[in-house]
Amino acid sequence: MQIETDGLVIMERQVGESDRLITVLTREEGVLRAFARKAKLLRSSKLSATQLLCYSRFLIYKGWDKYIIDDAQPVEVFFDLRRDIGSLSLAQYFCELAGALAPQEAEAGDFLRLLLRAFYYLSKGTRPHLLVKAAVEMRMLSLAGYMPDLVCCAGCACYEAETMLFLPRSGVLYCQSCYSQGAEPAVPLSPGALTALRHTVYADFDKLFAFRLPEAGLWEVARASEAYVLNTLGRSFPTLDFYHQAEPGGRTVPMEGTQTEKMDKG
Repeated sequence: MQIETDGLVIMERQVGESDRLITVLTREEGVLRAFARKAKLLRSSKLSATQLLCYSRFLIYKGWDKYIIDDAQPVEVFFDLRRDIGSLSLAQYFCELAGALAPQEAEAGDFLRLLLRAFYYLSKGTRPHLLVKAAVEMRMLSLAGYMPDLVCCAGCACYEAETMLFLPRSGVLYCQSCYSQGAEPAVPLSPGALTALRHTVYADFDKLFAFRLPEAGLWEVARASEAYVLNTLGRSFPTLDFYHQAEPGGRTVPMEGTQTEKMDKG
């Protein structure tokens, strides 16, 4: 059986001297792993189309227990991502996140569209890294079935207060009056940051990256989104750690630094 589909290479590994084993996020088949024979040879038509971060059109043979790439043609190689180490490391983190969250052998068009749009903004440099990162993290988790409840306070249904508290372990909001200190670590959010966090989850896709915040607000949203990823999935990612090393200014506060005891000190 042959499959013709477009997809983004989210992982690659050399096999032997000339073959590649790649992981592709495809529109129709979700995440799949396929062998690209002779893809490392300079004369191979698959050379650029099967490299990491390349968006390509694939002709794939589907066997009983493996996929083999018969042909691959690049559509977009996102060359500009490699001009900036922060953009490159963030794109690699998004790939690893998609590998953990996107479905296998099932339709994944929304996941693919999310990564392609994020790569576009990272390549052009038209959106702050923290904005793109928060939008991708929150929307990808929501697509995977981990949408948080950001509508109102889980205790009194208050929609907005001077400071609201996001609980990344349970994915809910509390106002300061309802939050029980010590019950669970929380990330404080100002009204602007809360609006932006809601936007990453509930906005139409075409408007997902179309919000603006001052730097202080972006840091609040970044703390909340990364904490939600780490708590929801119960793990970190090597590519996320590398992003923080490559772009120290992008490091968000770890969970132990987001508890309300930090608020008390302020």
